[in-house]
Amino acid sequence: MAEEKDVGMMREKDIMTEKVGSDSPVHGREVPLEDLPKSRWERSWPTIACGAGLFSDGYIQGIIGPALVELNRIYPTEYKTSNAASNIGSIAFVGTVVGQLFFGYLSDNWSRKWTLMVSTVILIVFAILGAGAWGANGNPYGTLNALVAYRFLVGIGIGGEYPAGSVACAESTGELKEGHRNRWFIMFTDFQIDFGFVVAYLVAMILVLITGEEPGQLQTAWRVGLGLGAVFPLSLLWLRAKLKEPEEFNRETMKNVRTPYWLVFKFYGFRLAVVSLIWFIYDFSSYSFLTFSTTWIDAILSQGLPAGQQAPLWKTYGFGVVVNLFYLPGSLAGAFLSDMMGPKLCLGVFVLLQGLVGFLMSGLYPILAQPQNIGAFIVVFGIFLALGEVGPGDNIGLVAAKTSSTAIRGQYYGVAAAMGKIGAFVGNYIFPILAANAGNGDEATGARATVYLSSALCVLSAIVTFAFLPTINQDTITAEDIKFREYLESHGWDTRQMGIKRVETSDS
Repeated sequence: MAEEKDVGMMREKDIMTEKVGSDSPVHGREVPLEDLPKSRWERSWPTIACGAGLFSDGYIQGIIGPALVELNRIYPTEYKTSNAASNIGSIAFVGTVVGQLFFGYLSDNWSRKWTLMVSTVILIVFAILGAGAWGANGNPYGTLNALVAYRFLVGIGIGGEYPAGSVACAESTGELKEGHRNRWFIMFTDFQIDFGFVVAYLVAMILVLITGEEPGQLQTAWRVGLGLGAVFPLSLLWLRAKLKEPEEFNRETMKNVRTPYWLVFKFYGFRLAVVSLIWFIYDFSSYSFLTFSTTWIDAILSQGLPAGQQAPLWKTYGFGVVVNLFYLPGSLAGAFLSDMMGPKLCLGVFVLLQGLVGFLMSGLYPILAQPQNIGAFIVVFGIFLALGEVGPGDNIGLVAAKTSSTAIRGQYYGVAAAMGKIGAFVGNYIFPILAANAGNGDEATGARATVYLSSALCVLSAIVTFAFLPTINQDTITAEDIKFREYLESHGWDTRQMGIKRVETSDS
């Protein structure tokens, strides 16, 4: 089987070479990306610089869970009566959607590099301002309103990391060794998000151990926690300033011509809908569980305590670190399995397994949600999360980046990622309502219902994946560009207009 696969891949390369020979209208493809005269470091560091900023996404989305718990303890009355308080946890998702769509357009029609730089600056500025959110004369409602505004704006900065950073990261992997491209994309995108989740809860735990857990002390904890979200993108700023545009972007961009959007829609519309649906389902469950896992663990640990007494925050956050650590082995294993199995098969198999484990967890939830069984709860919940990372967590961004042509990849990826964040927003809104209505006041029954719903959606995601996703291999980016050019040419669109060099050197 391995020999047949190698022969098949060699044949595909031969076909591609025939299509992009010296007489081909496909401009600038005489030298395959992997054969460009570059050192190993020159090939690798753009992948790192473009993708690693998603650590900030994981951290900023992760740290808001502990921050909400702390704000609830600082302002118990205002938090429950403020409309703003209910939006703090989800408003960043709205900003992220805006950023993904806006920067997706810019990254295709302006520059991958400079779009990424602008979004990074926005992320840094509003992460810092969010940490300093303060109402007039210290009014709690004003503080909560200001925090909502800054969380929305920091979300816009996060949004730019997806269609600019992840897309440029995917295009840069085309210059890496064949057979290793998927893992490096995943290690510097999804793995970074997951690592951000873990660090967020670890930082929250350390901060409350340092400051203490009295309301006045927690003011320092949540502000420092949010402010640290600016440190990592600040450290990447210089590295990103040294970036050049990906070679694939230089060859295939339509930034100097009018994009034929109707042809784009006919060629990619259905595929984009499929990718968007899978991403919507994954983020609906993943981010919702991330936000509410702290609340669930806190509720479990508080059982049996005297009325009005809550479990120590450091202990709740410590268990949160353990839960989120399950993301990392899942993401790491998935990075290698994606190269071995292919993204489509890896995504479909493991999201199906995730759904099966979710059904098991839902059935056993009344038993697992006992203080004496907190270890078993974390293990089962952690396995559920890890399987999600091996499957859609690792591969959905890869699929979005590699199932469209370079000319419109930023917008295609931005729309798919935005649908994912809409799923996260909907999940954050629906989960507490579902839990309250299904449980009729019983937290265990309500939480059980949310797990059951997410598990059913996992099975749906697996069906959609196997039925409709195209097969993706190591050379899909290059092959997809060729197919798209051929489609445009078959409809009378002049592909010689594409690419920076062609436009800049043309005398006509």
